[in-house]
Amino acid sequence: MTTPLDDVFAAMQADGTEAARLRWFDRLAASELFLLLEAEGEGDRIRPRVFEVEDGAFVCVFDREERLSGFAGEVAPYASLSGRALAGMLAGQGLGLAVNLGTGSEMLLDEAAVAWLAQMLATRPDEVEEAPSEIAAPGALPEALLTALDARLASAAGLARRAALVAVGYAGGGQGHLLAFIDAVPGAEPSLARLVGEALSFSGLEAGTLDVGFFRAHDPVAPRLVRAGLMFDLPDLQDPQAGGPVAPGMDPDRPPRLR
Repeated sequence: MTTPLDDVFAAMQADGTEAARLRWFDRLAASELFLLLEAEGEGDRIRPRVFEVEDGAFVCVFDREERLSGFAGEVAPYASLSGRALAGMLAGQGLGLAVNLGTGSEMLLDEAAVAWLAQMLATRPDEVEEAPSEIAAPGALPEALLTALDARLASAAGLARRAALVAVGYAGGGQGHLLAFIDAVPGAEPSLARLVGEALSFSGLEAGTLDVGFFRAHDPVAPRLVRAGLMFDLPDLQDPQAGGPVAPGMDPDRPPRLR
């Protein structure tokens, strides 16, 4: 049975375009991955199994547990973490990333590629601190961006009520597009900005294409944003425990530490 990462890998091989390559990295960042370890982790500290080859040193991850055990040939210790957290953990460590070795979608990312991925994931749009003076329906934006935003916001369950994409002008003369989150959960702003930054990065667009703002439903400008905007409704949390602490390794802002 193929996996979502297999599917985008096959599309990348068939297409060969930069857009297809970015979609593979996007899927890798969003995937839950299983990192092969030397020994069981200790708290938030883990020691990946490192393979030294001619092209450098690599750690191995798989998008299915059975793929990891099949590669290892036995039951092996592993850590489960998101691709986002993994990139943050490996950046600057002199390690490359071997993805799905032994399968039809295996991929080797050298140290430079891992650093590039971490940099892409760190990109965030500007956060506006003033209410726009002019608000209108959004202009023509690439379909790739709209699709990426829709997918990202669908994964942000419970972090905000909804978001409005609008064209804006500011009193100081600036113009552009704004993604306005309405009634974001306090403290969720950095995570929401990061999701928007990822959508921009992996759509092949510059971070300056879109600003991000946070508003309350009772703010005077909020009704204007809703009337003019292309609306994204964020799903509610289904699991009453889902609002608690994120499992170790799954929070990109707090990746595991190497030991």
